[in-house]
Amino acid sequence: MYVKKNYGFLMTLNWSKKPFLLGFLYVFIVCGISFFLPFDTAIPWQPISIIGIAVAFYLGFKNNSSYDRTWEARKIWGSIVNNSRSFGAAVVAFVQGEDENEIKKELIYRHIAWFTALRHQLRLSQPWEHTEERLTGLYSPTICEDYTQKLEHELKNYISPQELALLEKRSNMATQIMKTQAVRLQELKDQGYFEDFRHMEFHHHMVSFYEDQGKSERIKNFPFPRQYASTALWLTIVFTAFVPFGLLNIFSSGAWWDYLMCSILSALVIWVFFLMEKIGDYSENPFEGTYNDVPITSIARTIEIDLREMIEDEQIPEPFKAKNGYLM
Repeated sequence: MYVKKNYGFLMTLNWSKKPFLLGFLYVFIVCGISFFLPFDTAIPWQPISIIGIAVAFYLGFKNNSSYDRTWEARKIWGSIVNNSRSFGAAVVAFVQGEDENEIKKELIYRHIAWFTALRHQLRLSQPWEHTEERLTGLYSPTICEDYTQKLEHELKNYISPQELALLEKRSNMATQIMKTQAVRLQELKDQGYFEDFRHMEFHHHMVSFYEDQGKSERIKNFPFPRQYASTALWLTIVFTAFVPFGLLNIFSSGAWWDYLMCSILSALVIWVFFLMEKIGDYSENPFEGTYNDVPITSIARTIEIDLREMIEDEQIPEPFKAKNGYLM
C-alpha cells in the first residue's frame, strides 16, 4: 500500500504510460492519414460524447464496486486486530494455574501462527490478479512456489516442530491451526485452568476468527465479476477508438498544427479514460500484494507486537516501516 500523501504525477504517468503511448500512436496515425486524404473523415462529436458519458458512468460503477472490496478487506483486518487483542487479554486474564506463563505463551504464539498462515494464504496468486507487478521482497511470497518454504520458516518461530509437521499435509493451514487452538483450549479447561464460562468466551473468539478468515477468503477467491470488468475495458476501447474522429471535426482548418493538437488532445482523453479503468482494475484484489493493496503484513506485525507485549515476551519485533512510500 502506498502511504505517502499523493502519488507523484510522474509515478502516475509511468504506471499508466502504455495506454497513453499507444493512444498517441493510434491518433497520430489517424490524424496523419486524415491530413493527406482528399475527403473528410471527421465524425460529429455529439454521438461520441454520448458514448463517453455512458462509459464514464460505467467506469464509475466499476470503481465504486472495486473500492468497496478494498474497504471491506481493510475492515475485516481491522476486526482481526480488535478480536486478537481481546483474545490476548482474555488469555492473560483467564488462564490460571501451574505453568500458566508457558501456557499463555503457547496460546498467544499459536494465534500469531494463525494470522501468519492466513496472510501468506491471502498473498497466493490467483489467475485474475496482476502477478507480474507484485511487490517483491521479504514480506510476502512472490509466486505460489515460494509459499510453503517461506510460511514454514515463519511458523517455526511460533509452534512446535511436531505441530508444524502435521500441518504440512493440510490444504488450509490457517484453518487447522485454529482447530488445534480450539482443541488445546478444551484440554486446558478439562485440566482446570479456567471454568466453563471463560471457555465459552474463548469459543466465541474462535468463531469470530473463523468468520474473519472466511470473509478474507471470500474476497481473495471470488474475483470481481468478469463480465463487469471486461465490459468496462471493451467499452473504453470502443469509445477511445472514436475520439480522434470526433476531434477532427473540431480541428477542421486543415493546417498541420491542427492535426497535431488533435493528436495530443485525443491522446489525453484516451489516457484519462484508461487511467480510470486501471484504477478500478487494480482495486479489485486487495490482497494481491501490489501498490494499492491492504497492508496485511504490517497489520499482522502490529498484532504480534501487541500480543507479545501482553505476555511480557522478550525480543519484541519492530513494526514494519514504509520503503519508498510502500507499506506491505
